[in-house]
Amino acid sequence: MTMKQANEVSTLTILPEAWRESVATQLTAGEVAVASFEIDLDAQLNFRKGLLVITGSRLITRAPGENKWHSWYYRNEMELIHYDHAGIGHLQLVDREGLLARWRFTLAQNLVVARFIDQFKMHSHSQLSGQNLIEPDQLSCPSCKAPIEPDQNACLICAKVLHTPPSTRTLFRLWRFAKPYRFLLFVGFVLMLLGTAAGLIPPYLTGPILDKILIPYQETRQIDSGLVVLYLAGFFGSAFLAWFLNWIRTYILALVSDRIGSDLRTATYQHLMKLPLGYFGGKRTGDLMARIGSGTDRICVFLSLHLLDFATDMVMLVMIAIFLMKENMMLAAVTLAPLPFIGWMIHLVRDRLRHGFEKIDRVWGEVTNVLADTIPGIRVVKAFAQEQREAQRFHAANKHHLLVSDRLNKVWALFSPSVAFLTDIGMLVVWAFGIWQISEGAISVGVLVSFVALMGRFYGRLDSMSRIVSVTQKSASAAKRVFDILDHISSVPEPANPIKLSQVEGQLELRQVGFRYGNRSVNRDISLIIKPGEMIGLVGHSGSGKSTLVNLICRFYDVAEGAILLDGVDIRSFRISDYRRHIGLVLQEPFLFFGSIADNIAYGKPNATRHQIMDAARAAHAHEFILRLPQGYDSMVGERGQALSGGERQRISIARALLIDPRILILDEATSSVDSETEKEIQKALDNLVKGRTTIAIAHRLSTLNKADRLVVMDRGEIVEVGKHEVLMAQHGAYYRLYQAQARNAAMLVEPSEEIT
Repeated sequence: MTMKQANEVSTLTILPEAWRESVATQLTAGEVAVASFEIDLDAQLNFRKGLLVITGSRLITRAPGENKWHSWYYRNEMELIHYDHAGIGHLQLVDREGLLARWRFTLAQNLVVARFIDQFKMHSHSQLSGQNLIEPDQLSCPSCKAPIEPDQNACLICAKVLHTPPSTRTLFRLWRFAKPYRFLLFVGFVLMLLGTAAGLIPPYLTGPILDKILIPYQETRQIDSGLVVLYLAGFFGSAFLAWFLNWIRTYILALVSDRIGSDLRTATYQHLMKLPLGYFGGKRTGDLMARIGSGTDRICVFLSLHLLDFATDMVMLVMIAIFLMKENMMLAAVTLAPLPFIGWMIHLVRDRLRHGFEKIDRVWGEVTNVLADTIPGIRVVKAFAQEQREAQRFHAANKHHLLVSDRLNKVWALFSPSVAFLTDIGMLVVWAFGIWQISEGAISVGVLVSFVALMGRFYGRLDSMSRIVSVTQKSASAAKRVFDILDHISSVPEPANPIKLSQVEGQLELRQVGFRYGNRSVNRDISLIIKPGEMIGLVGHSGSGKSTLVNLICRFYDVAEGAILLDGVDIRSFRISDYRRHIGLVLQEPFLFFGSIADNIAYGKPNATRHQIMDAARAAHAHEFILRLPQGYDSMVGERGQALSGGERQRISIARALLIDPRILILDEATSSVDSETEKEIQKALDNLVKGRTTIAIAHRLSTLNKADRLVVMDRGEIVEVGKHEVLMAQHGAYYRLYQAQARNAAMLVEPSEEIT
């Protein structure tokens, strides 16, 4: 074999087959590709393929969606930086000059990326130092250098979620939702300026009333009634104008804030619905409800009330400061003296309040989690007589919230009176300095009284501004928790150029499929072809990977290795919604929504006619029991279908699957939780459901799979046997042992009843 042939063989072994010809055109004479990494997200976070290749001298890449190749030769201080953010992986190429390139990928690629970075470090170091390359015995984390086991998805140390404290800057991100209402916001701001200016006229008129009317009267001069009427009219006119302008301003900004809050809730919920199942697996229902509900309410109140008050206070402080300095610069300096001390106190207490309110939000999530657990599961609570225990659990969560609030109140209780004390001291200093100025003939009594009136408003606004620290930190904490949802990117991305899915035959092909859940390998090297209309039975012990495989086929998760094809096309090339419209799912524990039976059957096809709904119910053997209900198809099923029996709920879920007429059917333990008589009824419904459809059925009771065309036996995430029942029994392998174990268990359950008879 020549050197050129050896190089070609070496290159082919580490490159994906689809990229080999394209990469070969980029390699120079004698250059060999030593590692590659297939990127699966483009810059818009759509599913699209790209490639990174390491050679002995450089890094070569073609970004997703581009036809042009780029390359960077190794040089000092060049490195690859890997981090996770908002549910997706980021890989950056940097050197001493800054960022050279950035790529994004789904978190299923983490292990490949870690190995890729390790290869990059080895070969770049070897090229720059001139030393011979020594392969490491074990992969190490590129960040913390800790060893990574072969079956780990990422470093266990770096995979820990780091808690990021909330920042007030998070509130500026709300401009995205406020931008459509910027004209109304501008009108509200102008009205605020005019209303604030009108509100400062009465204190400004106080000095002239004293100097020109009251003090001359004490000196036995006649009161000028016309001047009195003029000043009093000024008082009334300015007060009325300030009231009118502030009323309109408050109404406009309240409307805007409510709409911002509504848009924020809608956007958060819509984004939440697009996130994969893996996201919900690590979240509590009560916590998510608290974020979207009370969190957005808190932001709305902040925008409509507190932010408005803060802006008004700022404008008023500036205007008052200008008035004070215009009247007497020395007296103004004394009046403004407490400002630096109050600003220092606000800065000192701000961080403690921010962390404290964020912790209160998380603890409040624990309270709502108890409610979200016990109210839907109230039947189980009462069945096991655990009412007192759940009441104590709620009391404990509520008490924890109270303790955290008490700690924060200690800080806030000291802060607010301290600000009030400083303002009182400031008032005392102003009186003392003003009396001295009057004794020296520098100012009149009217000027001092005007100063005191303006100063009262000034310090009142200052105290109000100090209180804004509390509500601002509460709102920043709530905004962070909402944006944590909005920032999370789905690990099941949409394709950049989706293939239209119209006619579906129903052939499924699994090509060397592998999947990792967190750091644990669940499925490995699964290859299987399911023909159109064929029924496959998935069997195996609990934890063998059956449900995970079904989740991959439904594309609730994306494969980490290999591919799943529908009619010869990778399912990642279709729009998720288009693909799932052709899949019918019947679960072990069917979930029914609060509403009528007709609404639940038509959930997958909301525009279905009543005739179509009834036909689906007949095929599911549900029509008869539905008609026996008081309102028939309009009967309410209650939350989660609690008003129906388990078998009735299951038949409604089968009718729901029948109505959408799917080409692919998934049955996940559809008859495992019902009695024998009900199972017969459900089995008749399932017989109607599976006709002509590609069916994948999971069942613990092997007897329910007697109509399956083939049985697929799984063990520890791998397919160990495939065949018909008789063939697998004759092999005395994994299926035989599983069948015999179930037969023994069934015999043990039957024996006691025989003895009683």
